[in-house]
Amino acid sequence: MSDSPVVGVVGADADAVVAAVESAGARATAGTAKRVVEDSDAVVAVGEPALLAVARTGTDAPVLPVAAGPGVRSLPREEVATGVADFVAGDYERVPYPLVDVHVADRTRATALFDLMLVSAEPAQISEYAVERGDDRVARFRADGVVVATPAGSSGYASAAGGPVLTPDTDAVAVVPVAPFETDIDHWVLPPAGLSVSVERDETTVHLLADDRVVGPVEPHEAVHVAPAGSVSLALVAAGRSPFPPA
Repeated sequence: MSDSPVVGVVGADADAVVAAVESAGARATAGTAKRVVEDSDAVVAVGEPALLAVARTGTDAPVLPVAAGPGVRSLPREEVATGVADFVAGDYERVPYPLVDVHVADRTRATALFDLMLVSAEPAQISEYAVERGDDRVARFRADGVVVATPAGSSGYASAAGGPVLTPDTDAVAVVPVAPFETDIDHWVLPPAGLSVSVERDETTVHLLADDRVVGPVEPHEAVHVAPAGSVSLALVAAGRSPFPPA
């Protein structure tokens, strides 16, 4: 970074991060994602909600995630002093993490960094779901829901449901049934372009979720289309957490 860079800090309980930025010789400015990214050379996002808010701004600045989960190799809070010092000094790897847009009825309904999900509004209510890519029917199955996870989100809910963990350079998403009726069922790693998921039966209300937001209900046979939506540039420092479990 340049001399005395301005580092924006977004998120709750960020006093230690602000202090670490200033101790490393940079100027810190704290506030909402929209305000901070306009005036900063780089950004520290503290917590998953802050990282999602920063990603949605479309910023090109490098973003250091703190306590935002292993899927983005985020910096643990106990390593803030060391990790922020490396960030300010430029000692990090800048890696683009892909975003996806979600389209329903030809409208962009949401942008996701981690995942999108179709899931029954009531717990333990099964419906039928379809996965398609272009003209190909990939699968049809009965389950509580289906999650489509980006590389950043693949180590979260999708992994807990049995899906694979993807590295950020993987040009694909993981598609994973949630609590499927059949126990021996596939999971799929597919390019996001041309991908769609849908509800196939009018049995129960199904909601579309994108990251931390409930987008709204989805009607039966209404395709939810996924499309690449650029990326957010994350700064990976040596003290960041790996998305893979320790050996």
